[in-house]
Amino acid sequence: MRNSYSPEFKAKVVREVLREDKTLSQVAAAYGVHPNLVGQWRDQALGGLAGLFSQTRERDWAAKETAHEQEKQDLYAEIGRLTTQLSWLKKKAGKFVE
Repeated sequence: MRNSYSPEFKAKVVREVLREDKTLSQVAAAYGVHPNLVGQWRDQALGGLAGLFSQTRERDWAAKETAHEQEKQDLYAEIGRLTTQLSWLKKKAGKFVE
């Protein structure tokens, strides 16, 4: 059975490796994780650092926010149309119920 490690645990281990107080093997032994796995986590963390500072991430967030606002407006418009139709149907159905 494979162990599953939380992102918080991985970050804690990688942070300690990046401090360079101990070797990668020493950190891995201290946390009971295989050194190859710790090396993979370190490489993955270092590879993702550039994305933290890129403007693309900000543009993606702004685009998602704009899309969300548009979807919200569309849904409110749909609610308005359906409410109007429902009230019209209730009004017409009232004539037949009498």
